[in-house]
Amino acid sequence: MPATPRPPSSAAASRPVRGRLELGVSVRGGRSVAARQFHEGALRVLRAHYLDQSGQVCYVMVNPGGAYLGADLFLIDVEVEDGADLLLTTQSATKIYRTPGSFAEQRMNIKLGEGARLELVPDQLIAYREASYRQNSHISLHPSSSLVMAEVITPGWSPDGAAFKYEEVRLRNEIWIEDDGGPRLLALDNLLIRPPANDVRGMGFMEGFSHLGSLVVVDPRVDQGLADDLAHVARDFDAYTGVSLTQALAGSTGLVLRSLSNSTEELNNLLGACTGVLRERWFGQAPLNLRKY
Repeated sequence: MPATPRPPSSAAASRPVRGRLELGVSVRGGRSVAARQFHEGALRVLRAHYLDQSGQVCYVMVNPGGAYLGADLFLIDVEVEDGADLLLTTQSATKIYRTPGSFAEQRMNIKLGEGARLELVPDQLIAYREASYRQNSHISLHPSSSLVMAEVITPGWSPDGAAFKYEEVRLRNEIWIEDDGGPRLLALDNLLIRPPANDVRGMGFMEGFSHLGSLVVVDPRVDQGLADDLAHVARDFDAYTGVSLTQALAGSTGLVLRSLSNSTEELNNLLGACTGVLRERWFGQAPLNLRKY
């Protein structure tokens, strides 16, 4: 099976590209640096910085336009080369405003080389009244690489004070493991929330909660013991959490944690505690403290 995403439909292909960002990271002089960097439109990254002595480089994505609107298309391409280490975050929350007659979309391609590492920890995604948003991520990993992705979805304010006034939020992660035998699909993680079509606040969907947190981890060290440890960490927070594992593929395994709450802060703290376990256990690093505000 091909490792590249399926080509978009002609309708999607004709949509205006509002922002494009390309970032390639490699190792030079014992630390990770940008080997390739390109941006145009409403996407860019701030100057690289380093949070500790590990050599991990941190880049902050910025959308000067401040929000995603109807028919907007954003393209992000990230490659972390062999042995490189990238922490990628955003300057602030991603806000999806009204998208009448269409939807805003972000397409992200991620490629990790041998022994490469990516921590993708954006601020929360806020979907406002009458917003429709699709996020499609195609991720290609080497069996020895390490991926951590955290995401929080929150309903935005509406004039009548009611939550879940957005039309749709769709997050699709296609995760491939690529070795000498070629690319193989490890996981297809598809999250779809359509408030007008379902009572998402009811039991069996959002279980009465309004906010959703998601953590995706792919690493050779992922196992049932780690899943149990993260589930135990989550018990200390006011949230409803479940953890599941993928099957092992080429020696690597995926973990997905989903958590429901009524508080963005609670979910950010929960995901921060879980990523903190991974950072300390696997890399000897302190928990993240990005101090954006």
